Amino acid sequence: MTTTATVATLWRYPVKSMMGEELNGANITVNGLLGDRAYALVDVATGKVISAKNPKKWPDFFIYRASYTAPLTANSLQPVWITLPDGGIVRSDQPDINDKLSAALGHPVTLQSQSPKDAKLEQYWPEYDGEANEISNEAVAGDAPQGSFFDYAALHLLTTSSIAAMQSHYPEGRFEVRRFRPNIMVDTGGQEGFVENNWVGLTIKIGDSLRLQVTDPCPRCVMPTLAQGDLPQDNGIFKNGIARNKPMVPFAGKELPSVGVYARVLTPGWVKRGDAISIEG
Repeated sequence: MTTTATVATLWRYPVKSMMGEELNGANITVNGLLGDRAYALVDVATGKVISAKNPKKWPDFFIYRASYTAPLTANSLQPVWITLPDGGIVRSDQPDINDKLSAALGHPVTLQSQSPKDAKLEQYWPEYDGEANEISNEAVAGDAPQGSFFDYAALHLLTTSSIAAMQSHYPEGRFEVRRFRPNIMVDTGGQEGFVENNWVGLTIKIGDSLRLQVTDPCPRCVMPTLAQGDLPQDNGIFKNGIARNKPMVPFAGKELPSVGVYARVLTPGWVKRGDAISIEG
């Protein structure tokens, strides 16, 4: 099966849960988009990976922005610039980086490029606010290489048709790509609805060589509702938009509010804006 879909844009997030970089092209490796979520902050007190999924403990984490200091190659991880909420900029390889980040966050943290063994992160569930189970502990890298900082899979795709579908249900909401943090934004042309639901279990070819296996819809939490740059906090993003789509999520074994899909990399390749996308069996 072929489609008229193309790559609209590509995104990389050098530090987990910080704002990232929009790219014109990227190298997609067997471990995901090169340089994506290569760094993360770890809470010294708990040993858990810090995530914007727990905004009560880590408020305004999306104010932080990360970008690489130099182009990446497959064999070298470059340092990153991190822009702090006060506008100050620090570099990941400076000797006092952990002190600077700890002072900005108000908690002792360390910046790491290797995930702790059996890493977990904390997730806030607003529907249980005030109850003992409002914060859960979630495993990191369920379907991604161990030692990485992905929530579940190494690659995340989202379509323009899903953005448009949510916008139609909630016209006053700002459904921008940044809220959903995909790696590959897919322009699906005139298609309507949450079309990527139908890609689960199929193979996608992008450009000359990249092939992906779509494994699961991407379940959503509180993160897309949070303030991010000039985007305001908006709980309606979830209630009136995301919650309209509840496909079966294989790894969870149940239907969940989801937008976008997770994928494994079958064949690596270079991808750029405008590359054609075909959906295979």
